[in-house]
Amino acid sequence: MATEQQQGPRYELDVHRFFTQSRQTKVERHALGEAQRAIVPLEQLAAVPTKKNRANALSILHGQDTTREQWLVPLRYERMGMSAFTFLRGAAGVMASDLSKTPNSGISVQLCGDAHLNNFGLFASHDRSLVFDINDFDETLPGPFDWDVKRLAASVAVAALDSGASKKKARSAAQAAATAYRNTMSILMDISTMDVWNLRVDTDVLAMVETGKSLREATARATRKSMLSTSETATAKLTTMVDGKRRFRSDPPILIPLRDEDRESATEVVELAYAGYLKSLPADRVALLGQYSLIDLAHKVVGVGSVGTRAYVLLLEDGDGNPLVLQVKEAAASVLEKYVGNSYFANHGQRVVVGQQVLQTTGDPLLGWVGGAEFRYDFYVRQLKDLKGAIDVARLTYKGLFDYARVCGVTLARAHARVGDPAMVSGYLGDDDTFDLAIADFSMEYARINASDYAQMKDQTPSPA
Repeated sequence: MATEQQQGPRYELDVHRFFTQSRQTKVERHALGEAQRAIVPLEQLAAVPTKKNRANALSILHGQDTTREQWLVPLRYERMGMSAFTFLRGAAGVMASDLSKTPNSGISVQLCGDAHLNNFGLFASHDRSLVFDINDFDETLPGPFDWDVKRLAASVAVAALDSGASKKKARSAAQAAATAYRNTMSILMDISTMDVWNLRVDTDVLAMVETGKSLREATARATRKSMLSTSETATAKLTTMVDGKRRFRSDPPILIPLRDEDRESATEVVELAYAGYLKSLPADRVALLGQYSLIDLAHKVVGVGSVGTRAYVLLLEDGDGNPLVLQVKEAAASVLEKYVGNSYFANHGQRVVVGQQVLQTTGDPLLGWVGGAEFRYDFYVRQLKDLKGAIDVARLTYKGLFDYARVCGVTLARAHARVGDPAMVSGYLGDDDTFDLAIADFSMEYARINASDYAQMKDQTPSPA
């Protein structure tokens, strides 16, 4: 059972305690982490659930289908069926169930909740420089820090095996992610709280960390793509001119504009939702958005695991026709809630936004949420394109993947440390490679489980017409 000091971030502070009690030193908190290691030995983190103890993976996935747009469910399975790695991406709920059936550290942080390799990437900071960070927070929730590490390392192992790497190499790459996480956490415990909060990974840091040509080239490609990924380029890709006015293209089922009576009825709902979204923003962002007006609306399919959830794009223009594209994406309950408890926030859009703000050093200034009793669903809102770029994992050589696993391990540790406790986590992890080896063992066993689930899905899911 976790002690009070081992709980995740507090979104309400005990002011009396703040004024009357001093926080424990890092030496004391490090010792608490060491003591937790005696309760949950590091070696136990290698465990995977037994076949008898596992819930059926397809039952979990089909259970999620019931709350989604039914006409998009086949597309979800088509995208998940592309490879074992894409299946893993879409099966966050399956892995959450599996993790709940194995020992965990008992030390809570704000989790990404879906920290696989493709949920890291480049995007613009507030000062318009490029940073590298976690970029998906749909499942964010406080929970055991090792769950994120396992999700990351397992995705490394699966990606390596998908690329044709040997089991030995796949295991080494997964272990590299864990080692980078442990070493970074050890460094962060000796940095001041405010410096950890402000620490960020930019492209210059990436250049120093990585050593392989493959990852350098992939980063360069992602950087070039990121610099071209703006509201202007998103508008050019997603819209066309109709009777002299810019409108979203029709590309079903990926992009479906709301036209005529659909648009009229939808606009009434969107108007109410947009007013709620503005209430979640600081006054200066509201003033900025006040210089734009709504031009068009469309449904837009996104991601792999998110396919079937409700997602829309809004085309805005200022008075001179300069575009801004906002994405409005449904935020359902995190797949982790069943296992770690309900979110502190009743609104899941707010849960996603706060989780992102907690874990990222810098992010989208227009990030906000809307939902509540007057809406059937909760949503979060962000810019669709804002200098975003991703490392193409499939194009990496093994050395590039190995290096990228290390970069993601560093980045995940930095995110966890922002409002977590790097001293306690580091105390638990220890100074040798016991944790790294346990995570590597887990990753390879989980890659085997994932491959079996993937094969079962391929056998039972009809091929698209």
